[in-house]
Amino acid sequence: QFEDPPPYGNVEQISPLIRRVVAKNPSMFTYHGSGTFIIGPSGNSDQVAIIDAGPADDDHVEAVLRAVEGQRVTHLLVTHTHPDHSPATAAIQAATGAPTFGFGPHPPEAIRAHDERVRKAIEAGEEPESEDGEGAGDRDFVPDVVTGDGDVVAGQGFTFEALHTPGHISNHLCFALQEEDTLFTGDHVMGWSTTVIPAPDGSLSDYLANLRRLLERPEQTYRPTHGPSISEPLSYVASLIAHREQREHQILASLAGEPQPITALVSNLYSHVDEGLHRAAAGSVYAHLLDLARNERVQADPHPDPNAQWRLT
Repeated sequence: QFEDPPPYGNVEQISPLIRRVVAKNPSMFTYHGSGTFIIGPSGNSDQVAIIDAGPADDDHVEAVLRAVEGQRVTHLLVTHTHPDHSPATAAIQAATGAPTFGFGPHPPEAIRAHDERVRKAIEAGEEPESEDGEGAGDRDFVPDVVTGDGDVVAGQGFTFEALHTPGHISNHLCFALQEEDTLFTGDHVMGWSTTVIPAPDGSLSDYLANLRRLLERPEQTYRPTHGPSISEPLSYVASLIAHREQREHQILASLAGEPQPITALVSNLYSHVDEGLHRAAAGSVYAHLLDLARNERVQADPHPDPNAQWRLT
């Protein structure tokens, strides 16, 4: 699903209770940019919540604060701590005094994996990965209110149920807005692309389990942080699950001939994809391989890491 570039810096009224301001941070990871959602009535005396304040960008922060001028921000909800989702929370909290809600700080496993990738890139004389995508994460964010699976967050005219949805990252939350049967899906379900699973903190098993969990949910509309809304979510989620199952079959078929490194698997399976996306693709293939290794269907020589030779058991 696709949409036209948004009016950066302007607030869009996209439903009776929901407005959106999109940050001007387009990339291969963020589509047109990160969408910050404002939930609540739009009158000057009303209270509102904000979901995913976005990247640390002064223009975006100013645009969000303009959109809520005259209103009281009572909740700052964070789906997860990647650098295109949570860093602006600090500036908006400083301006509004609203408490923050999230599952927790950036996972230590994700920090260690990022720092190791940067170290290896520098040693190899390569450019370290960009911080615009998954990057090092927002290491400064610590929620005022730790929010877990099934917790209810309520304010004037809005009620959210939090869903802990690890997979893309272990501290990921989705937020279900009861008043509009809408699920804010962060990066768990995106409206323009499949989700990157950056192992080892990202887990394909968790991701698939939490996609299947959504098939039992009542929400009629999904609003991802990146990309357009999803109006037929159950069939869309089913297609995401089928895509991952097909990719697993392709990986196993590729390994049926001889052991291969991840780079060879990516070159084969993603030959039709822009090479600029191959690093992200390698992360997803690695997540698949780790999941298959846990289920004793593949093995790695000498040990499971991105540089190993992988073979069928």
